[in-house]
Amino acid sequence: MSIPIELSKLIELVGRHNRWRRFECINLIPSENVMSPLAEAVYFSDLMHRYAEGKPGKRFYQGNIYSDQIELYTSELLSKLFNVEFVEPRPISGTIANAVAFRSFAEPGDRAVVPSLQAGAHISHTELGILGAMGIKQFVMPFDIDKWNIDVDRARKIIEDVKPQLVILGASVYLFPHPTREIADIAHSVNSIIIHDVAHVLGLIAGKVWPNPIHEGADIVTASTHKTFPGPQGGVIFTNNRDIYETISRNILRFVSNHHLHRLPAVAVTAIEMLYFGEQYAKQITRNAKRFAEALAEQGFEVVAENLGYTQSHMVLIDVRRYGGGAKIAKMLEDANIIANKNLLPWDSPEKAHNPSGIRFGVQEMTRFGMKEDDFREIAVFIREVIIDRKDVYEVKKKVVEFRKNFINIAYGFDIPKEFYNSVISIPMIL
Repeated sequence: MSIPIELSKLIELVGRHNRWRRFECINLIPSENVMSPLAEAVYFSDLMHRYAEGKPGKRFYQGNIYSDQIELYTSELLSKLFNVEFVEPRPISGTIANAVAFRSFAEPGDRAVVPSLQAGAHISHTELGILGAMGIKQFVMPFDIDKWNIDVDRARKIIEDVKPQLVILGASVYLFPHPTREIADIAHSVNSIIIHDVAHVLGLIAGKVWPNPIHEGADIVTASTHKTFPGPQGGVIFTNNRDIYETISRNILRFVSNHHLHRLPAVAVTAIEMLYFGEQYAKQITRNAKRFAEALAEQGFEVVAENLGYTQSHMVLIDVRRYGGGAKIAKMLEDANIIANKNLLPWDSPEKAHNPSGIRFGVQEMTRFGMKEDDFREIAVFIREVIIDRKDVYEVKKKVVEFRKNFINIAYGFDIPKEFYNSVISIPMIL
């Protein structure tokens, strides 16, 4: 039978996407990354078809002899990598990890003190996301623009007045570490549980260039496994408190029945890669981000937090109000095959979400393709040509595509060892 026209169309679309994003674009979305060939290979396994409701050894389905071992080994590797006692790898996203943590220790009508959306909080931390969907009341911590961080003194007053069940740290715009130790002390003084969402910086924590909040007083850490930690899309929860861990584990099934087993070996491979290459990778990410911010400033852009050295993470933020706003600029960059996202800045109102002041860049994926500081300087020139010089975007696009040809192979990860070919089946990417 010949290939149906419907299937041909689908294959063509997938192929176009793969060619465009993996070979022709400079991806600067801070919440994305790519897996190594070995992680991709184990991701495409029979596990993707299977169910494993419950915990290892206590499943509601049979057939989990090996998936149980894989899950336990994945948790063991993550525990070693992050130096934590208890790991819950079953959340299928960072948002689901947050949902489990929130609902484990707060009821509808309870209170949570959170960062503001404009100052970088992920939507799941707020009344507009999971927190609000659970009926948990939001109280916002003030933001100090001069420090580009939470205002600890003003946050203290709110926490002590509100006496919330939860205090939430972490952000979707995360240039500098939040003051975990100071906020944890305040939260614990009023018997609040402190949850720190490190979705964006998990890989930087693994690489020891960013503090681990568990070691600074956080009760719970939630994260994604696919940003600076270059694994498959998914979530994870850490704690050093056995009672907290057991409560969270009991609540997983309220949000996730089947936890997508094929993620786990890919997370495990990525954890092993971070054990071997994580420090080198994380240090290069932060060097690249700093140099990229400096280069953008040199090219004439208003890069935020100049007085603080711009960034300590993988992210760089620029204010593009004078050029028409974030929505317009993000589209112009996309037309030139430079992928970034519009973003609220602290002085924006929530109503500006559709065309905010900012553009948010992240360097972690291009770093994984081997880019170094000078390469990000060249990217800053491309961006200037699009936004400031208003050159023909399609002419810039040609230069971007040619530039990207130098960065095709994954660094800081494992290829598929030849001896594994008979036991690990990889489905090749459609080209």
